[in-house]
Amino acid sequence: MAKKQFKAESKRLLDLMINSIYTNREIFIRELISNASDAIDKLYYKSLTDSSVDMKRSDFKIEIEIDRDKRTLTVKDNGIGMTKEELDNNLGVIAKSGSREFNAAVDSKDIDIIGQFGVGFYSAFMVADRITVDSRAFGADQANRWESNGADGYTVEPCERDGVGTTITLYLKPDTDDDKYSDYLDCYRISGLVKKYSDYIRYPIVMDMERGRIKEGTEDEYESYTESTTLNSMVPIWKKNKKEVEDKDYNEFYKSRFFDYDEPLDVISQRTEGTATYSALMFIPSRAPYNFYSKDYEKGLALYTGGVMIMERCADLLPDCFSFIKGLVDSEDLSLNISREMLQQDRQLKVIAGALEKRIKKELADMLANDREKYEKFWSAFGLQIKYGVYSEFGANKDLLLDLLMFRSAAGDKMITLKEYRDAMPEDQKYIYYAAGEAGRVSTPSSEAVRAKGYDILMMTDDVDEFVARTLNEYDGKQFRSISGDDLGLRTDDEKKKDEELRKDHEELFGFIKDSLEGKVTDVTLSDRLTDFPVCVTTKGTISLEMERLLNAMPGSEKVTAERVLELNAEHPVFEKLKKLYDDDKDKLKEYAEILYDEAMLVEGIQPENPTRFAKLVFELM
Repeated sequence: MAKKQFKAESKRLLDLMINSIYTNREIFIRELISNASDAIDKLYYKSLTDSSVDMKRSDFKIEIEIDRDKRTLTVKDNGIGMTKEELDNNLGVIAKSGSREFNAAVDSKDIDIIGQFGVGFYSAFMVADRITVDSRAFGADQANRWESNGADGYTVEPCERDGVGTTITLYLKPDTDDDKYSDYLDCYRISGLVKKYSDYIRYPIVMDMERGRIKEGTEDEYESYTESTTLNSMVPIWKKNKKEVEDKDYNEFYKSRFFDYDEPLDVISQRTEGTATYSALMFIPSRAPYNFYSKDYEKGLALYTGGVMIMERCADLLPDCFSFIKGLVDSEDLSLNISREMLQQDRQLKVIAGALEKRIKKELADMLANDREKYEKFWSAFGLQIKYGVYSEFGANKDLLLDLLMFRSAAGDKMITLKEYRDAMPEDQKYIYYAAGEAGRVSTPSSEAVRAKGYDILMMTDDVDEFVARTLNEYDGKQFRSISGDDLGLRTDDEKKKDEELRKDHEELFGFIKDSLEGKVTDVTLSDRLTDFPVCVTTKGTISLEMERLLNAMPGSEKVTAERVLELNAEHPVFEKLKKLYDDDKDKLKEYAEILYDEAMLVEGIQPENPTRFAKLVFELM
């Protein structure tokens, strides 16, 4: 029979599709199985209204056969089949889809046809250099064979086939150094791909699998045999009634699907209809993956439509702050692109993402309110990510995450939320006080006055914490104040007036100490925060000591320096010593100034610029 040529535009599209549209070769098996499922759906739908279809739902199946000797892979269904004209029209004109036309004519929730574009079949040419399609349409006496070796054209001629349905046979390409097409002749490889992409196709996908067993009559001699095996589970766990699914079922699904030895900390199951129609099954892991806080970690939920996996990780469904969530979404309302490998950027995807974000936030808030121990375990694993979420994108998500934050309380030595801190504040407390960086790990001189007032301090020990505090700025009307900042807001007007008079009285002493430190500080002043300690270093302006450390540690960053202030405790005996030295021994006062500055920096967790000189001065003092 004379070979028919694809239309010119179809020929160009076939070449483009084989080489460009599909970026992942293995998805050809997904496409062929999806087409087979579509064909069965059509015949099943017909059986609901046509008594001549003598088939029950349990009669339908998809079969996969492998012949290593002939290098063939066959996908067979007992669906509605195609006539000669349909073979010519559907397979001879690329991008003409019978499924799309069927969808236009049928409105039934029981039927789910995802073959919208009519190009999926041709993905098989990525692995095969010849394809035959034997098909017998329902109600037809004659079967027909469509055959093609690619862009050169195709033939359609009569053939023999028992029963209604379609058999697609792929003659795989020869192996090369770069491409091992023989991999698709391995039953375990095909089984894995079916499990990955088509596990939830609603009809059984059956294949003979090679097994091993002890040979009869022997004790240790093994023999191989083949066994017909259903490869797919068919009913997605997320579509089952919640009453039918036990916790252990979710846990086993999670561990097998996401390769985690531990059970998930929490399970979020959601099914909605209306503006956004989808099913979602999400998990909060009990611990962070080893690469979670690295650039190698890939966030995203698996995306299904009609039980067929479209994307393994759809990053658009999760905000970065919730990137620790694992799971999947199944929706039939999404717009697919031509290769079904990614989505068109449509409104529906954004609606689903917004709904998932709200649900995850609610689940975490409920956990915090009702199971504190579990939430603190979550916080230990992923609290840092929540903090990054507050700070990133210029604080765009701070309102979403605000009530999920936790910090350690200096007063109670336990984790508390901002609300708990705010509720416990004395009536006269004006600000929310925090200690960042090294100051958040130890009790520093800067915190003395705050603690003396009976005020709690949030111990912010993570690198991102001070940026979080600056981003939040305030909570429930109370501003954040660093205990190392220039104004703690603790002094009354009378106290401030008295301090100012005392500063004027010792202005020359402070000026001398500042000059002695040769630019290390921008000011020397009396402290309103010290009680027992003689000296501390604070900062003024927008850059704190902790921020200075973090910004200077960033690769390629320009060096920044905080405006440091040396604060002296006028009530401490050391201050009296400084006054006496200013009158009697200014050279010794210079050395004292160096010692006091270095000691104050050590308390803040910063090493002296010249440790040897610091040690020498201390030895001389001793």
